[in-house]
Amino acid sequence: VESKADVAGKVRELMSEGQTVAVGGSMTLFECGVIDLLRSGSYRFLDRYAGDMTRDDVEKIYRESFFADTYLCSANAITENGELYNVDGNSNRVAAICYGPKSVIIVAGYNKIVGDIDEAIDRVKRTAAPANTTRLSCQTYCREKGECMSLAQGEPGMTAGCGSPARICCSYVVSAYQRVKGRIKVIIVGEELGY
Repeated sequence: VESKADVAGKVRELMSEGQTVAVGGSMTLFECGVIDLLRSGSYRFLDRYAGDMTRDDVEKIYRESFFADTYLCSANAITENGELYNVDGNSNRVAAICYGPKSVIIVAGYNKIVGDIDEAIDRVKRTAAPANTTRLSCQTYCREKGECMSLAQGEPGMTAGCGSPARICCSYVVSAYQRVKGRIKVIIVGEELGY
């Protein structure tokens, strides 16, 4: 779609009222008005962002998300060849992308398009992980220095990184093909969105 103003309408077209809907952690969904759409009352929204949620409440939503009709999230990177690259700390998002929800809708700004998997790995280490650890107040090297420790050490491999208990780079998934035709839908937005 052309702009973030077009996203909520496109998402609405891809879902049915009354569906059970869940989301992965995503600033993009907030920026595009998708969270507001899901809170409109037209859907059974498993709202991980609702006020006064305990960690147990959030964990319950993570598990219930596997049975959702639709799961929405963004991607850390999308290659020019169409691979989706995602890195998670809790692994709830990558797990739901791989299996569970009947439908997955990924919304990503054009800033997340990269040439190949190596560029996707680099994007997470230089952009996505430092921004997310800052947003989440994680005590990690990348939050403090603005890039992954592995880059400073000359070890830029996919899984190389810090040993902090607050590390958010724990599970790495490259989605190259989906056996269930039409299960994963990707909306690319002609604006920079998210991290």
